[in-house]
Amino acid sequence: MTVSTPIVRDLGLAQYEPVCEAMRVFTRTRTPETPDEIWFVEHPAVYTAGRDALQRCGSIGDVPLVPVERGGDITFHAPGQMVVYPLLDLRRRHLFVKTYVSLLLETLIDTLAAFGIESIRHPGAPGVYVPMPGGMGEFSGIAKIASIGIHVSRGSTLHGIALNVHTDLAGFRRIAPCGYSGLRVTDMMSLGADCDLETVKGEYRQRLLRALNDIQISSNHD
Repeated sequence: MTVSTPIVRDLGLAQYEPVCEAMRVFTRTRTPETPDEIWFVEHPAVYTAGRDALQRCGSIGDVPLVPVERGGDITFHAPGQMVVYPLLDLRRRHLFVKTYVSLLLETLIDTLAAFGIESIRHPGAPGVYVPMPGGMGEFSGIAKIASIGIHVSRGSTLHGIALNVHTDLAGFRRIAPCGYSGLRVTDMMSLGADCDLETVKGEYRQRLLRALNDIQISSNHD
């Protein structure tokens, strides 16, 4: 089966809960013929609690905390962060979940490299990390710059990734980011990257679409 290029939508700055509900409705009502979509969005300040979080609702300070079905613990969204929600039919694309997660993380690493930022994956903690002096324990010498949390329903994906471009990092200091005590968080601006959010979104969009296309070409040849 030929799979079309996903439709890309930029939702701008949008409240978290309506966008989250729109993802659920899209996934619940889609058919085998529904084109895949990729949503780019910024959210006003909000904490989200994944399936691993102990605190699942309420607020942290004056910022709401919203429970969601994605994997992971508590994270923080705020303006200046590139949030991407790929709504993909994995079965139609012949993608296993592990391969899909690797694709998202590697395209983030490639995007950061385009702005002169070296980044890596961590074997025990999902996301993308950059070298940073200091820290303790398993996060000594690194800080987190991008997080990932997905959910798969009926073979289709919800939620996605968040990359800190020029984000108010104070919100992360109120929590153990993603459930890891001692984990530090940074953004591209703090690392000296000369970029703005729109430019980063363009670079990531290009790499994600290319990676999905390459996977599709490979599966068609198998």
